[in-house]
Amino acid sequence: MGRTLVTGASGYIGGHLIPELLTAGHEVRAMVRKPASVSDARWLGDVEIATADALDERAVRSALDGVSVAYYLIHSMGSGRQFESIDRRSARIFGRAAREAGVERIVYLGALHPDKPHLSAHLESRRETGEELIASGVPTTVLQAGIAIGHGSASYEMMRQLTERLPAMVGPRWLRNRIQPIATPDLVHYLVGSASMPPEVSRGFDVGGPDILTFKGMMQRYAEVAGRWRPPVLTVPVMTPWLASHWVGLITDADAALAKPLVGSLSHEVVVQEHDIDEYVPRPAAGLMSFDDAVRQALVDAAHDSV
Repeated sequence: MGRTLVTGASGYIGGHLIPELLTAGHEVRAMVRKPASVSDARWLGDVEIATADALDERAVRSALDGVSVAYYLIHSMGSGRQFESIDRRSARIFGRAAREAGVERIVYLGALHPDKPHLSAHLESRRETGEELIASGVPTTVLQAGIAIGHGSASYEMMRQLTERLPAMVGPRWLRNRIQPIATPDLVHYLVGSASMPPEVSRGFDVGGPDILTFKGMMQRYAEVAGRWRPPVLTVPVMTPWLASHWVGLITDADAALAKPLVGSLSHEVVVQEHDIDEYVPRPAAGLMSFDDAVRQALVDAAHDSV
């Protein structure tokens, strides 16, 4: 097994992916902009660190040297109004550099989205990024996932804090939209398995957990699992994504710049439309985790981190 590059190693998914890749026998190189961002990572002594900005093509090319599989876990969401153009540019740079370096596969974590025009800026950017990487000519796996349920996931923490901090809630109508979340361990399972897809496969795959819920339903189920009061929720049709993002920013720890694209994506129903991934990556031996079990695990992990 050749060397594996993980970009976005300081992020939430990257931090969970690297230990599982090491367990699976991968020789891992972690790409970060600032080495200090992973200075306290438990896996630090077991990986090689490559310092590179995703917009610096020479540095990216150096990070990809000798790499067989490259995980692309980069996005510019939360960086301001131009994050879509930044995402396009960095994906083109990475795809071109990966092709020139002889990379055998790119694995990209995109976003579950409906097959229709006029998506939110966040979902459209994720779709464009996947298309750019596939167009590079390097065989590419695009995993299209919804909300990751796990301690530290931005969307999960937003949902948790809304539930815990509001005795009652008046929110936007997207709280009634259907969502198919996935437990973080199951998402990482699909990421690891995607590294060994055959070279002729270059496409997107929907991935999701066994439960289809509304955001309102997730809040209420979270409250039940956590043994908390279930806040009554009333939805109204007049709250714009801009207003809703500031509302979320006031109530939760999410920065408004990050909350806005996240909230915008919730205006769409995001449900798995196909299960083709099962042909290439078998489901976990114990089956996919339910929403309730994923929340229980997240609560255990949060308690462990607080000690």
